[in-house]
Amino acid sequence: MFRPVKLAWVLVWTLVLASGVSLAQAAEAERRLPVKEYRDQMKAGWIGQIIGVSWGAPTEGRYRQIMPEKDMPPFKSSLINDAFGQDDLYVEMTFLRSMEQHGLEVSIRQAGIDFANSGYSLWVANDAGRRNLRQGIAPPDSSHPKFHNCAGAIDYQIEADYSGLIAPGMPNTAIGMGEKFGRLMNYGDGMYAGQFIGGMYAEAFFEKDVTKVIEAGLKCIPPECLYAEMVRDMLRWRRENPQWEKTWELVDKKYRSRDYYISQLDVKLEGAFVLTGLLYGNGDPDQTMIISCRCGSDSDCNPSSSGGVLFTTLGVSKLPERFYKELNETAVFSHTAYTFPALIDVSEKLARQALAKEGGRVEKDANGEEVFVIPVRAPKPSTFEDLRKPGPIAGSRFTDEEMAQIKTPARR
Repeated sequence: MFRPVKLAWVLVWTLVLASGVSLAQAAEAERRLPVKEYRDQMKAGWIGQIIGVSWGAPTEGRYRQIMPEKDMPPFKSSLINDAFGQDDLYVEMTFLRSMEQHGLEVSIRQAGIDFANSGYSLWVANDAGRRNLRQGIAPPDSSHPKFHNCAGAIDYQIEADYSGLIAPGMPNTAIGMGEKFGRLMNYGDGMYAGQFIGGMYAEAFFEKDVTKVIEAGLKCIPPECLYAEMVRDMLRWRRENPQWEKTWELVDKKYRSRDYYISQLDVKLEGAFVLTGLLYGNGDPDQTMIISCRCGSDSDCNPSSSGGVLFTTLGVSKLPERFYKELNETAVFSHTAYTFPALIDVSEKLARQALAKEGGRVEKDANGEEVFVIPVRAPKPSTFEDLRKPGPIAGSRFTDEEMAQIKTPARR
């Protein structure tokens, strides 16, 4: 006899298979994250970025091979104050500021205007995208390969950390941030890389196993894109090779080849070095950042990303004090309105907005402490775009009224 209980389980499994959510998540339906724990982990994520970029800064761009261990700069507690002028941080804070001023649902066109009005120096895809915006090419065309030749570069990958830090357990929020802010400068794999990073951060609030964190990020991008191929390669190579140097050789051979190295500072190569640190660091903060740095190339951005993700899994309460004890809480990040405490506060403010948008809520526990109640949602990746065969442009241009808001037009 086909009992009602059995029918109920069939229905549960049907929903699980259709949504891509695990059975445990389907039974849970919601995740709970005390706000104190959220702030502790989110704060650690920002600290990881700061330490990683500061530690690797003296080595940036100096190595196309594995950096000798003796050349790795020594760690100093003062590194926490060396990133206030780093573009790895202040560019993504431009995006936070747009959302703070215009709301989480700020339009992509307004985001483009705000980015066009930024006053800092930029390079590669960031520079090309902003130049297009200043010339009146509105997003999404500002990032289209027709209008610049480095749309698959590293830029949004190094700026996407914010998107997961304001979206704990909400991968679709991080994906949506990529469609809005990543589209200003990157296309295809260039944008997917940032969505992958954001997806990892979003999961890092609930998962300590970095392999599972990486797998969660992988679900946030189109499976047929080259960046996803790289992530799958890295997971497989980690299983096959106990030494990270062997995996580095495989990465170097494949992802510097003509078939895969498509853009200047190609994001797949740099992303592989982020993952090398995460996969071979064995949960150790120092080794995670050191390995990503010793992979060479953009050796400050990559340990910033791997350090940020790992630190988020841990939280400040589980970090050695040497990573943050000398933090200057009154210094302002260059080209921003944010001190470190203000950065933490705006991140929480936007996380609350994201939670409401996702249909979640804030409850109080038995001790009167706030708890985020976060609905479990399967990631919905963006539509696949191939950098090698770009789709048509959107024909998007800023109106005269919008151009009047751009105070720093590009030199023609």
